[in-house]
Amino acid sequence: MLTKFSVENFKNFEKKVTWDLLKTNNYEFNSDIIVNGCITKGLIYGPNGSGKSNLGLALFDIIFHLTDKQKLYEKYDYYLNLNSKKHYAEFEYVFNFDGIELVYEYKKEDVDTLLEEKLSISGNEMVYFDYTKNSGRICLAGAETLNLTGETSLSRIKYIKSNAILENNPTNNAFVKFVDFVDRMLLFYSLDSRGYQGLSIGSEGISNGIIESKKTHEFQEFLKNQGIEYNLIEAEEGKKKYLYCQYENDSANLFSVASTGTISLAVFYYWYIKMKSASLVFVDEFDAFYHFELAENIVKMLSELDNQIFLSTHNTDLMNNDLLRPDCYFFINESRIKAIPELTEREIRQAHNLQKMYKAGVFR
Repeated sequence: MLTKFSVENFKNFEKKVTWDLLKTNNYEFNSDIIVNGCITKGLIYGPNGSGKSNLGLALFDIIFHLTDKQKLYEKYDYYLNLNSKKHYAEFEYVFNFDGIELVYEYKKEDVDTLLEEKLSISGNEMVYFDYTKNSGRICLAGAETLNLTGETSLSRIKYIKSNAILENNPTNNAFVKFVDFVDRMLLFYSLDSRGYQGLSIGSEGISNGIIESKKTHEFQEFLKNQGIEYNLIEAEEGKKKYLYCQYENDSANLFSVASTGTISLAVFYYWYIKMKSASLVFVDEFDAFYHFELAENIVKMLSELDNQIFLSTHNTDLMNNDLLRPDCYFFINESRIKAIPELTEREIRQAHNLQKMYKAGVFR
């Protein structure tokens, strides 16, 4: 899983910003969301323009050169920080796979152009490549004879993934788990018009995806549990399938009669089905169209999944110890990302009202 992420000179992050998921406190409640000392669920707060959305984009920059999955190129305009004199952005990912630490670092001058790539496992450099010099080295057992020079735009990590027959050993196994983890990362937005990145390729349609997954009845029950009652039926038009709402006198396409909030729920449910196979999920402003109780129910649903899931939000009603725990609530600005316990000298206990403390200015 991901344990730490750093980014510098990307969009509004001019200086290096580090998100450390190993900075946990010894809370005895909601301990199931901490796995091997690492935070697996979290909410990210910050004012408009603070970098919540850009954090997700920075985190998912890795999929552009390591995977063939869905990409939102239009989100990566103005790639470098406009105040910086540096001509490249820097990224660092730290992972832990079965107790083995893997660090992946790279530099880019734009979303498609790598300048440098480095991968270390257990503190030992396994892959290094300088794209400006078209030279590098590799130490992974079974891949030493690969010729890293040649096509300058292709990630050498991706090249190794596709062409090497690696020996079966702990180091190589960590490498394989790393590329698989990245391949299964997922970022999506509250409404389908804003798209998604990672995990899949193309668009099959929300209704079609729910129907093909044989989840129509479960989706109807999900909506009912949120206070939304529809009698859903399946309809086929051409090669695609659609969800319709059956009324007394007629039926209508769900997406033609549903509110914005209900459509947002349909988008969420579609990805909820898919995200069970994801490694890490980031949902930007996940509750933009939800009332408080609905947003809380969504967080509870996601907290039961085994993968790492992080949500950006403005909703401080969700800031409570019944839902998560203090070290899982993060505040971001363009120079730092810190959890609640790092923002105060006061000891935070389970009985504390986090939202009230926040509004009182305790967290600075």
